[in-house]
Amino acid sequence: MNEKIKSLRYDSEKTACYFSKYLAYTIGPFELKQMVEQEKATVIDVRDHEDYKEAHIPGAISIPKDELDKNLDKLSKDNVNVVYCYNQQCHLGAEACLILAEYTYPVVLMEGGFDVWVNNFRFATANGE
Repeated sequence: MNEKIKSLRYDSEKTACYFSKYLAYTIGPFELKQMVEQEKATVIDVRDHEDYKEAHIPGAISIPKDELDKNLDKLSKDNVNVVYCYNQQCHLGAEACLILAEYTYPVVLMEGGFDVWVNNFRFATANGE
């Protein structure tokens, strides 16, 4: 193992910095479910419209990543905007978060995307909105 990486694992200050940022900018499906139930977030599905129509997280709005900057009027700077895409390997969500951050919207990424919501947590989905 690389000695620099090995030494970072024993640097508690850098470790705390990394994980505080990690927790600030990401959210898991369980936390998102709670936020949706409490209406404390705007949930944004950045997948294709067709995939959204097939199934999506209840309460989510469909704004594909490439259409995000033209649909900012659908979002609020008063609520946290939670973005999700297809799966852990998909970067559409991270790209969308970057766009929203550049427009000064509070934003977090739901890790694992829709795949984790459905397959790992087996939470309900909505269809056809």
